[in-house]
Amino acid sequence: MSEKLAKILTAATTCIARNGVRGMRVNDVAAEAGVSPGLLYYHFTDRAGLLAATLDHINKQVSKDDAVLSADAGDRTRRFRHLLLDEIRDNADVRRNSVAWNELRACSIFEKELAEPLSRTTAEWNREIAQAIVDANGNTSDDEAAVTAEILTSLVEGISGRWLSGFITADHARSLLTTAIDSLTAVAPASTDHAAQGLSK
Repeated sequence: MSEKLAKILTAATTCIARNGVRGMRVNDVAAEAGVSPGLLYYHFTDRAGLLAATLDHINKQVSKDDAVLSADAGDRTRRFRHLLLDEIRDNADVRRNSVAWNELRACSIFEKELAEPLSRTTAEWNREIAQAIVDANGNTSDDEAAVTAEILTSLVEGISGRWLSGFITADHARSLLTTAIDSLTAVAPASTDHAAQGLSK
């Protein structure tokens, strides 16, 4: 993805997080990105295309640096936990992406053009987590991993909502998620995952 496209999609995410899906205007996204509205229509055709691309963009943020993790058993375990725990962090980019994702998910009930891309993006996330579970624990079947992944991604969305609403802290949210991961999988915490360690103490 070009730097300009990434800037536009980040601007769209910011506008959704700030004003909600229904409050997002193409002109506002263009202004936030510092480009002309015509450029957005050139790349995304219409508002629905921009929203679908923004969904994909948000979904790819957490796993964008997975390639740096090596294939040894410890790092495979670390990658699996990282994919889930990094959805909840006291980080401005993570918070913005999480707010925008929740807005898009909630609005898909009313904006039917969001339903298909949201369903596709969620399925991709589930598949990524399921594959990470299988990679971390070769004794887990594909079917079992798929069910566990769907439970865990659903928990992330629910716990994230409470964190974003200020009902719980990021540390507590991550502790709850760590407990769920440990309960639902046979994967032991990776010794290199300092963020996950100590949260359940």
